[in-house]
Amino acid sequence: MGRLQGEAAVAAAKEGARTVPPRDHGGNCDIKNLTKGSKIFFPVYVKDGGLSMGDLHFSQGDGEITFCGAIEMAGYLDIKVSLIKDGVKKYGIKNPLFQPSPLTPNYRDFLVFEGISVDEQGKQHYLDVQVAYRQACLNAIEYLKKFGYSGEQAVSILGTAPVEAHISGVVDIPNACATLWLPTEIFDFDLKPNANGPVKIITGDVDVAKTS
Repeated sequence: MGRLQGEAAVAAAKEGARTVPPRDHGGNCDIKNLTKGSKIFFPVYVKDGGLSMGDLHFSQGDGEITFCGAIEMAGYLDIKVSLIKDGVKKYGIKNPLFQPSPLTPNYRDFLVFEGISVDEQGKQHYLDVQVAYRQACLNAIEYLKKFGYSGEQAVSILGTAPVEAHISGVVDIPNACATLWLPTEIFDFDLKPNANGPVKIITGDVDVAKTS
């Protein structure tokens, strides 16, 4: 893309596949564990294909559920590039392969929220993991609101804190199961359920802008 000129560049700008969504050659694959020391293996589908990187995050939750909710940061990338000839054929892959760094957010205690592929109106979406993860997120948001967070604050936490997303079941029809793992160690109060019920800890003195 960077070498195109004239009409070819104009056509590519109009018709080229954007890298906002993840694609088979890479794209916006926001994995919070890809920190210093990670290795990434990109399939190359175009002769003399180029390489570009960006969109650095200080922290984010799996799924980046608020779209731009991660904590963006300025920075630079110090990378080393090598080539595996016919790597796609040799290893039988068609999408990127990742080897995360050991320098990742490490937590030991979680609250795990489940969601299934049935939406808020009770409609069955049959093994749709996106719907299932949305439901897990909504359950977590409603739970956090019981401690005094606004809905906007709760969704911001899930978008910026290093929560984990898991596909926990795609085998038993009709429901897919997805889970959101919320690390309890990021809170300075006890977030776990008990017989006495939640205590409203947050006073609402910090504002988060609402969007329509």
